[in-house]
Order: sequence, then C-alpha cells, then structure tokens
Amino acid sequence: MKLLISILLTALLSFALCIFLPWWSIAIAAFVVAAAIHQMPWKAFVSGFLALFLLWSGVSWWISAANNDILASKVSMIILKQQGSFLLVLVTGLIGGLVGGFAALTGSLARKL
Repeated sequence: MKLLISILLTALLSFALCIFLPWWSIAIAAFVVAAAIHQMPWKAFVSGFLALFLLWSGVSWWISAANNDILASKVSMIILKQQGSFLLVLVTGLIGGLVGGFAALTGSLARKL
C-alpha cells in the first residue's frame, strides 16, 4: 500500500512542481516523498521510477498526439534514427524514471542518516 501511495504522491507532486519550476524539480518531489514515506531502498527506487516513467511517458505521448506525432517523429529521426514517435516517448519516460528512481533512492537512504 505504501508503494502505491508513494507512486501517486510522487507523480502528483512532480506534475505540480513542473508547472512552476524547471524539469529537474521531479527529483525534489521524488526525494521528499521517499524521505517522508519510509520504505526499503529498492522499493523507494521502484516507486520513484514507476511514478516518473508513467508521468513523463503519458505527458510526452499526450503532447505528441496533440500534433499528430509530427514533431516527435522528426525529433526521433534526428536523435534515434528511427521513424515514429513510440521509441522517443519510451526514451523520454526512461530518462524521467531514472531521475525519479535515483532521487527516491537517495531520499530513502538519507532518511537513515
């Protein structure tokens, strides 16, 4: 139950912070939630990773779908040398998930200090 609550809190807090602050504020949100909700360090990593992976994948898919994947397909062709936006959405979610996971892991380990 703590895992699900921390996933939801991390995603909601990250979304709210990204409206007013730069993209790296997702790390602050994952750190704070992991420090506030006590979990094993690997569970904190999983919750931070899943929260930010789902949030960033969903938001990037939503933005890409709004313009019929035109911009995402061109960026994907430039960066990944692949036609289509699915892989770019997946890589975007992976980057957000890794940032969130490591921030949550740091928050969980900092709680032990």
